[in-house]
Amino acid sequence: MKTILVTGGLGYIGSHTVVALQEEGYEVIIVDNLSNTTIEVLEGITEITKKPPVFERMDLRVKSDVVQFFKKYSVIDGIIHFAASKAVGESVENPLLYYENNIHSLVYLLQECRAHNISNLIFSSSCTVYGEPDSLPIDETAPIKEATSPYGNTKQINEEILRDTCRVTDINTIALRYFNPIGAHESARIGELPVGVPQNLVPFITQTAAGIREELSVFGDDYDTPDGSCIRDYIHVVDLAKAHVKAVERLINAENDTKFEVFNVGTGTGNSVLEVVNAFEEVTGKKLNYKITARRPGDVVAVYADTKKANEVLGWKAKKSLKESLASAWKWEQNIRKD
Repeated sequence: MKTILVTGGLGYIGSHTVVALQEEGYEVIIVDNLSNTTIEVLEGITEITKKPPVFERMDLRVKSDVVQFFKKYSVIDGIIHFAASKAVGESVENPLLYYENNIHSLVYLLQECRAHNISNLIFSSSCTVYGEPDSLPIDETAPIKEATSPYGNTKQINEEILRDTCRVTDINTIALRYFNPIGAHESARIGELPVGVPQNLVPFITQTAAGIREELSVFGDDYDTPDGSCIRDYIHVVDLAKAHVKAVERLINAENDTKFEVFNVGTGTGNSVLEVVNAFEEVTGKKLNYKITARRPGDVVAVYADTKKANEVLGWKAKKSLKESLASAWKWEQNIRKD
């Protein structure tokens, strides 16, 4: 039985990945400081899988705590590293928080990987590393552009740290460059649960539909897109979680071609913000109160993935549609508001 450490494992993507790992028979240890989630997520995971994962509350920025953790749990077959701050807008307003949290935590983790001979690491990266792309769809050979936000910059720096570390150690890494995760588990027991005002589109949509937010702001309708709003590649979080399981298996089975590999994880289809709004209204029958506002700093015009490499090399493909994703997000929102 292989044991996987999932940092940030009670977060949105982390919790769904823990479920996917447990469903495939892995033992899971979760580390999370609960800065952007709640302990109730652990109950949701356990209800779904009927098996509680091991949980340690810990802040990866505290090096002494990281050292002690790996003394306690020294037999780990792989790590999936999610723990990071992840909002573009917030990173523009508070860059030092992002540089401290996103970079220190990875460095301390890698130091302990070396100390305890842990050689398999999956890194939660982002399509933000591509910046404003030269052409669409984006494949993994696209140039890494100057980051448009501190958040995106931390992902670029972390990939460089990993590439340099893999070159001179026994560590093997797969960086999964996510596009835009949305939706929730079909059970509606886990989903996206932002602390405070949502920084992502879909939870703001569902909270507006539920009456938690007065109105949804669409940041700009004057971009060079068919309807003027930004275009993104929206991927169901359960599909994304399964990509992590595939990546873990690839490293554990020593199937990687190089010590540092990169895969885009998206659907390969771009949808505009206004298309998402219209699809949500169609799926749920709820009319959204929204207004067009000024552009948001750090946003690029359009980003969507070329997923050929992930499909053919990783053996993974997104299966769920935009409407399925939005329906599951609304089911989750209704579930958490029913009490």
